[in-house]
Amino acid sequence: MIGRLTPEELADFTEFARVRQRHLMRTAFLLCGEKQAAQDLTQTALLNLCRAWHRVRNADEVDSYAHRVLINAYLAARRKAARERKALWSKALESRPDRAVAHPDFSSELRLPLLAALDRLPPKARAVVVLRYWEDLSVEATAAVLGCSTGNVKSQSSRALARLRALLGDGFETIESEPMESKNGH
Repeated sequence: MIGRLTPEELADFTEFARVRQRHLMRTAFLLCGEKQAAQDLTQTALLNLCRAWHRVRNADEVDSYAHRVLINAYLAARRKAARERKALWSKALESRPDRAVAHPDFSSELRLPLLAALDRLPPKARAVVVLRYWEDLSVEATAAVLGCSTGNVKSQSSRALARLRALLGDGFETIESEPMESKNGH
């Protein structure tokens, strides 16, 4: 890749990266909201831009092309993460067949919207829902795992279920506020 660039092209790319990396990093941060993810995204975008550097003709085109490469890298990373999440959730559901069949209507056509809605919850709320309603932990056990009060678990659970109901609409109005009976006494 870099070996295909002439010394002049490599010098031009290096200068562009030096001058514009910070700007691309800020844009990447606004896209993904996390410093490490933004750094990774910027690095990927610059690598992809370097591969295509010989096709870029002028300075105006370079900035536009760099942003397009950054956005494409961001979208590709999001699609990859979504595929990986879907695969992990499928494995999780397969590993807990007692949960997958506990509700006769919990088919794969319902499962995907539920997983997408879970993905839209804040991390702690999602953890509460998973621990309480997937793992069947008690309020106290969930609080111990998360290192918070039982009141916090109850309020997070209530807000998370309300959010899930709002996200999922009429097809999921029967989301229960109490977890299924646990076989392991949690």
